Amino acid sequence: MRRLAVIALPYLWLVALFLVPFLIVLKISLSDIAVAIPPYTPTLDLSEGWAGIRDFLAGLDFENFVFLTQDSLYWRAYLSSVWIALVSTLITLAVGYPIAYGMARAAPEWRPTLLMLVILPFWTSFLIRVYSWIGILSSEGLLNQVLMSVGVIDAPLTILNTTRAVYVGIVYTYLPFMILPIYATLEKMDESLLEAAEDLGCSKIQAFWLVTWPLSRGGVIAGCFLVFIPAIGEFVIPSLLGGSDTLMIGKVLWEEFFSNRDWPVASAVAIILLLILIIPIVLFQRNEQKAREQDG
Repeated sequence: MRRLAVIALPYLWLVALFLVPFLIVLKISLSDIAVAIPPYTPTLDLSEGWAGIRDFLAGLDFENFVFLTQDSLYWRAYLSSVWIALVSTLITLAVGYPIAYGMARAAPEWRPTLLMLVILPFWTSFLIRVYSWIGILSSEGLLNQVLMSVGVIDAPLTILNTTRAVYVGIVYTYLPFMILPIYATLEKMDESLLEAAEDLGCSKIQAFWLVTWPLSRGGVIAGCFLVFIPAIGEFVIPSLLGGSDTLMIGKVLWEEFFSNRDWPVASAVAIILLLILIIPIVLFQRNEQKAREQDG
């Protein structure tokens, strides 16, 4: 009985916090907009029992999803979000991997301190950390003042309210999510493998690519997912640091929900975004399972 309870607990968690909200949003996405509170007319009325379900299936239409394909704003927002999230993930990996590698190769007595420094930004509010970049990246901000004072530039750089500022905000915000899983993987690696590779004639660089990088692949993939998934639906960072040309699906979703009050279309946008995130995760899990079966 206890074993069944332990197994059932994560499934109950998924049902309560994922499946039920997903079904609610799906129901709204299949509804019609209306001047009411809430601002939609449900096409599924469960109070009527099977008759209501039968009528719902008979008149089922996906007009809100079709509308997303007819307006270029939405598919451009999806593509832009995927691109920004992908580039941000690659930049975060390029910055985070050397940091994690240095932490894993540091003296054991220094590792807790270095780990605390990585986690330290989480002690500050997310909004405060994003707002601080406004003061750093603005035309009269700290970055431009420093660069002009040392003579690197003659005129202030325009960074704030551009896509570059969004990249900076995402990389800074999600960098710990990349560092921690890679560090956890590298810390457990047996250093004698590197010594064996060097004894067999490999240089340090060859030993890294042949031994360290393959063994850290799990942490790299986990870190990339931890950065890419929240970055693709990010709303706060592009709203505060990005400009009018920065198009991300999180901003579009906000506009549809709270400005246009078009909950059915906004729910359809959210459903498509969720599918974009779930499909690669499912494919990755299947590939990992096949790899484990082959290794076994």
